Amino acid sequence: MPRWSRVLLKVSGEAFAGSAGYGIDAETANTIAAEIASVRDRTAVEMAVVVGGGNIWRGQQHAGAGMDRAQADYMGMLATLINALALQDALERLDQPTRVQTAIHMAQIAEPYIRRRAIRHLEKGRVVIFGAGTGNPFFTTDTAAALRAVEVEAEALLKGTHSGTDGIYTADPRTDPDAVKLDRISYIDLVSGGIRAMDATAATLCMENNLPIVMFDLMQAGNVLSIIEGRPIGTIVA
Repeated sequence: MPRWSRVLLKVSGEAFAGSAGYGIDAETANTIAAEIASVRDRTAVEMAVVVGGGNIWRGQQHAGAGMDRAQADYMGMLATLINALALQDALERLDQPTRVQTAIHMAQIAEPYIRRRAIRHLEKGRVVIFGAGTGNPFFTTDTAAALRAVEVEAEALLKGTHSGTDGIYTADPRTDPDAVKLDRISYIDLVSGGIRAMDATAATLCMENNLPIVMFDLMQAGNVLSIIEGRPIGTIVA
């Protein structure tokens, strides 16, 4: 039996870029969609998704180069909608019913974010993809993922990585051979332990609402389904 009945998956924008490092790689988008579809095909678990936009635009980076931070962040929100639509297309080609909801109104391409409507879509078996972050500048898509997860009463937040790192380590395993993987850590350790695996605002929101976080390698085939089935994949923050 699945350990949760409703989850939210956070997919970073950079994951969509694949090896190119920029833009949307069609094969990678299809891989992400297949991970979601495998859960929907084999279980009754309801799935929501929050996507980032870093493969197209990183607001904080451009703000550091002199652009107005709010303006840069709004541009980043638009980038997340491009990824959301790409993921929707990939899912629907796998016969998965989806809805894209956006925190910035774009009536021609997506529904406005309405909490009760999102929950109803989930109850009907649709994958709901949330775009445009929280709709506010100065907040990361990690925070948007935590917020939406709490709002739609998800039972876990699955934060997928894309760089080959399969969880949280004591140091960056790509540069430090002595780094040790942590199977489980507390919210406090994540927030105050100097571990830069998630935005502190997002982690605090999860802590305040007792929402477990699982950090794992999204690009490893079968990982999403394995986590939902209760196998020890990644790092659990609780």
